[in-house]
Amino acid sequence: MTTHKYETHLHTAETSKCALSSGPEFARFFKARGYSGIFVTDHFLNGNTTVPQNLPWPQRIDLFCRGYDAAAREGAAVGLDVFFAWEYSYGWAHFLTYGLDKQWLLDHPDLLDWHVLDYFDRVHADGGFIVHAHPFRENVDLVHLVPNKTDAVETINPNRPDLANYQAQQFAAAFILPQPAGSDIHATNQSRLAGITTTHRLTHARDYLPALISGQATPFDETTT
Repeated sequence: MTTHKYETHLHTAETSKCALSSGPEFARFFKARGYSGIFVTDHFLNGNTTVPQNLPWPQRIDLFCRGYDAAAREGAAVGLDVFFAWEYSYGWAHFLTYGLDKQWLLDHPDLLDWHVLDYFDRVHADGGFIVHAHPFRENVDLVHLVPNKTDAVETINPNRPDLANYQAQQFAAAFILPQPAGSDIHATNQSRLAGITTTHRLTHARDYLPALISGQATPFDETTT
């Protein structure tokens, strides 16, 4: 049976301050490793972003999409599917948001003024979904968990200690939430990768959650050479 491999958690240098590799570099990197697609999940405007705060909302969103746009162009050229997503921040709690598009962001210029719970509700109302990224982090005194509004929990993250991933697994299991994996990759020299494999090729970012729920998506964790 043919399987398809996906990176679900990726940051580009164009948009995320913490990233070192560009969108096109990531597209070529994952294509060379036989992946079918990647999700670009750059830090949103309330996180570790390169986008200045003192610009009109449409310009800020245009700049925010630079990493994804560059990756998508290269992906189209090399035959890699590139899906749009983002990582929304609430203090040290980071929520990967999938299934919505640039136009949704443009249509909500007051988004950063919403309460975090309202953010979840509006994402869900418009067909998006939320994966809580690395819910447990080292040296964080106040952990925010939102199990009743979270659709899945990232339980394998190569950039977090084993204990933090174990705690995430226990949290997800306690609330019977799907447990995807993601590399949280910032540079192409990362040696440990994680993501999902699926039994069918995803055609839209919104296909991700149903694949998790149905068991057609399986997390993986591997070390590359």
